[in-house]
Amino acid sequence: MARSALGRVARPLSAGRSRIARLDLDRSLVQAAQADPARFDALYRKYVAQVYSYAVYELRDQHEAEDATARTFLSALAALPRFREQADPAEGPEASTFRVWLFRIARTTVAERRRALRRHPQAPLEAALTLPTPGDVATEAISRDEAGAAWRAIDRLDEDRRRAVILRFVHELSTAEVAAILGRSEGAVRVLVHRALRSVARDLRGDRQSGR
Repeated sequence: MARSALGRVARPLSAGRSRIARLDLDRSLVQAAQADPARFDALYRKYVAQVYSYAVYELRDQHEAEDATARTFLSALAALPRFREQADPAEGPEASTFRVWLFRIARTTVAERRRALRRHPQAPLEAALTLPTPGDVATEAISRDEAGAAWRAIDRLDEDRRRAVILRFVHELSTAEVAAILGRSEGAVRVLVHRALRSVARDLRGDRQSGR
């Protein structure tokens, strides 16, 4: 990743926040890795599957996703000395500033790769069907065909709504984490998710009624 991109993602999550979380879920692992880069492996093993699943959904190609995942963690390792924990105590004991920061790097890395691939056709959505489906949609997606219909409905969402749904339900990030990654308020994220799920449900009903 370019140095300028690293500089963007390595900044604290919000310059306006002044409170530091009493307990960040990954604090001990981050501090250990900052003291000894060889111990970064613990953070890698903890989050590699989440970053890869995000990358493969966005890029629709396993090889491209593997490359983006590797670049994400290399960028994170290089920027780790500049990482500063800055989370709101209200986010609770399960909050991880590192996870938000890592996903911001992943988002930047994937976006750069998508721009490079824009002139080439992408693999179909079915390449992402190995990922778990969002909980609120999966209640009606019992069969593989229904799951495919749900994913196609999600894929038809506009970009902001689709990303909010994927981060919130597939990757099981908190609303606060999704807001930090997307650079929006928590209220805006809740609206995005609510409208996205309504659109998906409406789309699925239309498919069933038309026999598609």
